[in-house]
Amino acid sequence: QVQLVESGGGLVQPGGSLRLSCAASGSISTIYAMGWYRQAPGEQRTLVAGITSGGSTNYGNSVEGRFTISRDNAKNTVYLQMNSLKPEDTAEYYCYVRATLLYWGPGTQVTVSS
Repeated sequence: QVQLVESGGGLVQPGGSLRLSCAASGSISTIYAMGWYRQAPGEQRTLVAGITSGGSTNYGNSVEGRFTISRDNAKNTVYLQMNSLKPEDTAEYYCYVRATLLYWGPGTQVTVSS
C-alpha cells in the first residue's frame, strides 16, 4: 500500500511561518514529482508548489516569493516552507506524489488568523 504522511499544519498569525512535510512510503516505483495543492471552502483546488525529482520547481502565483519547496529524494519527502503567511493562505493543504499514478495525502489544515 501507499501512504502519504503530512505534518506541520496548524494555526498561525498573519506574517508568521509554518513548515509542512510530506513523506511517501509503500509500493511506489519512481517518483517524478511531489508537491502541494490547497483548497479553501467553496474554492477550487489550486497548485501551491511542486518539485520534480531533478529539482525543478513551480509555484502558484499567489505564493511566489513567500513559499519555498524542497525535497529529500532519499527519504521520498517533500517540504514546504511558508513565510509571510496571509489570511488568504488559509486552506486545507494536500500533498501529492506523481509516480506512474497520482497519489494524494489526507490533507492538513493551515489557518492564518489573528
